[in-house]
Amino acid sequence: MYNLHLSAEQLEIRDTVRDFVTQEVKPIALKPDRLEAFERPLLVDILDMASQIGLRTLALSENNGGVGADGLTSCIVTEELAVGDPDIAATLAETSRLGHLLFDRWMTSEQRERLLPPFLSDDRYHLAVANHEPDADDMLGVNYHRSSETGGGVKAAAVRAVGGDWVINGAKDCVANAPIAKLFAVEVATPGKPGTSVLLVPHDAPGLTVRAHRGRVWRHGPCGELLFKDCRVPAGNLLGQEGQNSLAGGAEADGRGLPLLQALNIGIGRAAYEAALDYAQLRVQGGRRIVEHQAIGTKLAEVAIKLEAARAIVWQAAWASDHPDAVADRSLPDLPLQTIAKVFTSDMVFAATKDAAEVFGAMGVMRDMPLQKYVHDARVCLHSGTGNAEAKLRLAEVLAGYRRPAAAPQYMAAAGA
Repeated sequence: MYNLHLSAEQLEIRDTVRDFVTQEVKPIALKPDRLEAFERPLLVDILDMASQIGLRTLALSENNGGVGADGLTSCIVTEELAVGDPDIAATLAETSRLGHLLFDRWMTSEQRERLLPPFLSDDRYHLAVANHEPDADDMLGVNYHRSSETGGGVKAAAVRAVGGDWVINGAKDCVANAPIAKLFAVEVATPGKPGTSVLLVPHDAPGLTVRAHRGRVWRHGPCGELLFKDCRVPAGNLLGQEGQNSLAGGAEADGRGLPLLQALNIGIGRAAYEAALDYAQLRVQGGRRIVEHQAIGTKLAEVAIKLEAARAIVWQAAWASDHPDAVADRSLPDLPLQTIAKVFTSDMVFAATKDAAEVFGAMGVMRDMPLQKYVHDARVCLHSGTGNAEAKLRLAEVLAGYRRPAAAPQYMAAAGA
């Protein structure tokens, strides 16, 4: 089991990020005019500052110029950032995770030599994965104990041009970090090959159009769609072998990946809890601070219990993603711990934020108060991605011993780990 004593380095990183959120993020993220806005623009200047203290390259190995943080540390940092602003946390978590996977694991030495220096030198160089088709229906449900054929497979296609370059046509939707990413890992079909291929596409590639999703607040962080019309990328931008790569499988799809979004969810609940606790210690009613009233004290205790239980599950899933051998030697059960963390955390944090808002009474629903934002942010976590009903069915399949057949060769088996 993981050691509950965090290392000196982990404590220093956590405290550094906590101070950064208190001093730099919250004063801007919680301005009343921002709380009332229908759309909340991404805090780009804050992202730059976060990059400068190493959070954009947090998971990238030290040999490649990063911090080299493990999965548990990444979850701790994501929670701390989400206390200040979930969009900042989601953006940095995605770039940090992909930085490790792309530069440490997937790229060839030639690709790394060519693409790593600009990534390291530019604080606004973010990364994104594009593997979702616009008409895919994989979010609509699951055929229990049956293989799922959804959306007709990968429709965005790439063909070889004269000279060996790739030419891509098609579209990708629901791409996290799309509006700010400078490099995309794009899953495409390659005619004549049974599987799919993955191409590295720069944001300024000719024939690529990036459109931001606006007014569709169903996830945290910037999101958008990619449109490819005779988009040309160099032959050397192919990851792995043609027709043998996929971004759809691996630990993330199996529910055994790194629970970064669940850590983000806890950060939202913690922000609501801390606000409620501060208010309860200041507000006086009946001659006593309301924290001393039994009803309020009990409600705050229930919120604290929910958050601590959720964090324990997330940390266990994070540790398991760092130590897959713990399942092999039966130290941990062979269960999709990330899926378990998703279901439990989203339910508990949503309940916790609602309870925290009730501590404020009528003030908890005022538009210029942060509690209405926290409840909204927790609801986004509850419904973003695959829903809890589908997640429970996936877990039920594991309990029944059913193994869903792989859709394609899994060169990207590390995805989400």
